[in-house]
Amino acid sequence: MRTDGRTGLVLLASCLAQFMVVLDVSVVNVALPAMRTALGFDAEGLAWVVNAYTLAFAGFLLLGGRAADYFGRRRMFLVGLGLFGFASLVGGLANDPALLLAARAAQGLGGAVLSPASLVILQTTYAEGAARAKAFGWWSAMGGVGGAAGGLAGGVLVGLLSWRWIFLVNVPVVALTVLLTLAVVRETRAEQRPGLDVAGAVLVTAGLVALVYGVVSLESSPWTSARVLGSMAGAVVLLTAFLVVQRRSRHPLVPLWVFRIRAVSTANVVILLITSAMFSMWFFVSLHMQGVLGFDALTAGLAFLPQSASVVVGSQISSRLVSRLGARAMIVAGATLTAAGFAWFSLLTPTTSWAAGILGPGIAVSLGMGIVFPAVTTAATSGVDGGLAGLVSGLVTTSRQIGGAVGLSVLSTLAAAHTATLTAEGAPAPVASTSGTTAAFTVAAVVVAIAALVALLVPAPQRAGTPEPARV
Repeated sequence: MRTDGRTGLVLLASCLAQFMVVLDVSVVNVALPAMRTALGFDAEGLAWVVNAYTLAFAGFLLLGGRAADYFGRRRMFLVGLGLFGFASLVGGLANDPALLLAARAAQGLGGAVLSPASLVILQTTYAEGAARAKAFGWWSAMGGVGGAAGGLAGGVLVGLLSWRWIFLVNVPVVALTVLLTLAVVRETRAEQRPGLDVAGAVLVTAGLVALVYGVVSLESSPWTSARVLGSMAGAVVLLTAFLVVQRRSRHPLVPLWVFRIRAVSTANVVILLITSAMFSMWFFVSLHMQGVLGFDALTAGLAFLPQSASVVVGSQISSRLVSRLGARAMIVAGATLTAAGFAWFSLLTPTTSWAAGILGPGIAVSLGMGIVFPAVTTAATSGVDGGLAGLVSGLVTTSRQIGGAVGLSVLSTLAAAHTATLTAEGAPAPVASTSGTTAAFTVAAVVVAIAALVALLVPAPQRAGTPEPARV
């Protein structure tokens, strides 16, 4: 199918949706201090502003893709847009922490429907070949730009308007995308409708929420408390039930046998570990710049610009070199650079300036992450049967969101506990806060270093005529 005016508008609608979905993962970070002041969030609740979105997004992403095939890609794309836009409006008008968290979870659910539907719409609009590859390239780039631009966009909106506009700005963009979709996107369905594993999606999401809640509860409750033990026990039961359902289901959300492919299992472990540290950078650096260095939201947003640019540069480097050097080499190099950046971050002090203590390590972490992400997707899907490519790509995206949510919960709990201990001992607030942040960054450096070691297990590139990917 040649690229014409209609297909160009379809591409625009899909890219707008993907940009919004990914942007809303990171755009809230700069606005967190303002939200805490306006709505009275405590440190535990503040982390859930990020986690409520990422958990709902990760838990229902694969189900969202199946629903698009089952009910129709255009229809589910519009449903996702409607839910995302309405939740954004509610979040922007919320005057209560619980309502804001509910809106964030609804946004994540809408994103879980939007993201896979937008990609399949492009697949059915563009014929296989150069035109489709170019469309996929734009779609992927919008995701990267959305994630990288979150800090800058959040800072500008909070600084010039208010924190509410990081949500309200989605409403006109959603309206425009709905109009484009109604005008140019045609309805398609899968030739063979897949089953919908609703039970699997609910179980895995509930299990992850219980796990994260148990970890976050450690900030105010001991390990032996009923609150923590109950949450952890609930997580084990729910996630075990999820595995049982997947094993017995005729249409499992995640066919467990796919993890016997070594490339798939190692790539997902790597992305879980790296994103568990990655999300913490935006979170902690934003709070440090505003809480310790005294930056306002606009200045903090502008201070994220080098990191945003570094993610894009790293992605371009990886995309150009991965075919020559192999995914394994790029993942190891990117993870090593990211680990070094986190180790550098761990040297922060309350008096370290932005230029001396944040600019350099921020660029190192962001550049490394930009190098890792395209290479991980390539590693996971390289040599995999074409019918599995969509499933494997969805698994990588899901692991990315799960790793971010769980990692942020663990590291924010660790930082808060360390800060509270020093505060109780009489340390000044900037010293206690910075020490908690550097403790989290030290752990993040170790975790990413482990990811670099795991990446050594990624299979070497397959040559024509070689057997299928290694299985474990």
